[in-house]
This record gives sequence, structure tokens and C-alpha cells, in this order.
Amino acid sequence: MVPQLAPPKIPEGERVDFDDIHRKRMEKDLLELQTLIDVHFEQRKKEEEELIGLKDRIEHRRSERAEIQRVRAEKEKDRQNRIAEERQRKEEEEAKRKADDDAKKKKVLSNMGANFGGFLAKAESRRGKRMTGREIKKKTLVDRRQPLAIDNMREDALKQRAQEMWNWIYQLESEKFDFMEHMKHQKYEIIVLLNRISHAQKFKKGHGKGKVGGRWK
Repeated sequence: MVPQLAPPKIPEGERVDFDDIHRKRMEKDLLELQTLIDVHFEQRKKEEEELIGLKDRIEHRRSERAEIQRVRAEKEKDRQNRIAEERQRKEEEEAKRKADDDAKKKKVLSNMGANFGGFLAKAESRRGKRMTGREIKKKTLVDRRQPLAIDNMREDALKQRAQEMWNWIYQLESEKFDFMEHMKHQKYEIIVLLNRISHAQKFKKGHGKGKVGGRWK
């Protein structure tokens, strides 16, 4: 604040010293100017300090935001890496599981083909050397049986091949059942026919004598 200076009083009856008045006025003006300069520089210093403080706070906040963004970026990167690793692990497990399933399916299908062919071969060997036309046809089909060729098949193709083999086995079993029923029917007819022949022969022997010219033979 600029100090309030009282103007000099001129004593009555004395000689006025204008030089002294001028000097005092100059001192007063100089003092006011110096006070204003001091107030100005003090205010400017305060503003500069506030500006520096504001710049420091802005820089500090900028640094904090940069650090927060850096931490968030690292966390997001770690999260993405974990997601990628988890996805890769699941894909590897799925691929391994699929490969194991395919291997098991191929093994089962191969065993089915081999076992079915062996079953037919054993069945034919038990029947002996005499074979009917139907048995000869089955043996020919077994001899001509092609390999499964399933090494390069996909899962859907393997399922289709398995379904085809199942349908084929089901058809063979149905034909076998029909064949066995037909054999039973033929055996029954043979037994009935043999009984009729035996009965006819016995009847012929019992009634073989008859009258010839009024006499019994």
C-alpha cells in the first residue's frame, strides 16, 4: 500500500522555503513511485510464483496421467497376452483332443473291418469245404474287400464311413437271419417229407398182398 503523506504546513509569520517544499514533494513522489515499483514487483513475483506453481501442477498431472496410461497399457498388454496364451492353449488342447479322437476312430474302424473279415473267414472255415452259392458269394466279397483307406479322412468323412459300415453290417446280419430262417424252414420241410416217405413205405409193405385170380398172393 502507498503510504499517505501529509502536505507540509507553512508556519505563519515565517518565510516560505519553496526549495524545501519542492524537495519534500519530490521525496514524496519518489517514495510513492518506489512503493508502486515494489508493489508491482512483489505482485509480479507472486504471479510468477503462482504461474510456476501452476506449470508444476500441470506437469505433475501430465506425468501422473502418462504414468496411469503407461500402467493401463501394460495391464492391457498383459491381459491381451493372457487371452492369446489361453486361446492358444485351448486350440492346442482342442487339436490334441481331435487328433486323439481321430486316432481312436481310425483304430476302431480298422479293428471293425479286420474283426468282421476274420469273423466271416472263421465262419466259412467252420462250415467245411462244402459251400452253397450264397456262401461262395460272401467269400468272394470278403476276398475282394478293399482297405478302409481312412488315414487322410476328416471327422465328418469318418463318421459317414462308420455309418456305411454299420449299415453294411446290419444288412449282413439281416441276410444272415433270413438265411438261417430259410434253412430252418427247409430243414422242417425235409423232415416232413422224410416222414411222409417213411409212412408211405410202411403202408406199402403192410398192404402189398392182394387177390390175383381169386387167390391171395
